[in-house]
Amino acid sequence: MRIIKATLEHLDILCPLFIKYREFYGEAPFPDSSRDFLEKRLRRDESVIYLALANDDEGRLLGFCQLYPSYSSLSLKRVWILNDIYVAEDARRQLVADHLMKQAKKMAKETHAVRLRVSTSSNNDVAQKVYESIGFKEDTQFKNYVLPINSD
Repeated sequence: MRIIKATLEHLDILCPLFIKYREFYGEAPFPDSSRDFLEKRLRRDESVIYLALANDDEGRLLGFCQLYPSYSSLSLKRVWILNDIYVAEDARRQLVADHLMKQAKKMAKETHAVRLRVSTSSNNDVAQKVYESIGFKEDTQFKNYVLPINSD
């Protein structure tokens, strides 16, 4: 497999897998809105998306990850948030996620980031094991909270 950085030209192959990712987490597919969302992130350089492509004639998409930049006021450095990672069902158990995360880690080092952050469902044991296998540590120093911002 090969890992490449996504561009606007990859939207047609990325969108179907992005929609499956959203559905995996119980969200409605919204194909047009999903494509628009990804296009805006790429066009505005608001995220970095890596694609894992098969080494076959079709170059089919095996998985993707999307990272968002953030910053640490305490360390005065960049932080990357590994916000989305998904592997196609027929490509699982082929180390696709490992390759994507290794590329994310490489990019974080190249941009002089102080750390890479990731969150996952508390019951997603498979993802937790994968993250730990490449060096992620569970954050025991900080407890995270979420404040939903509703439209009402």
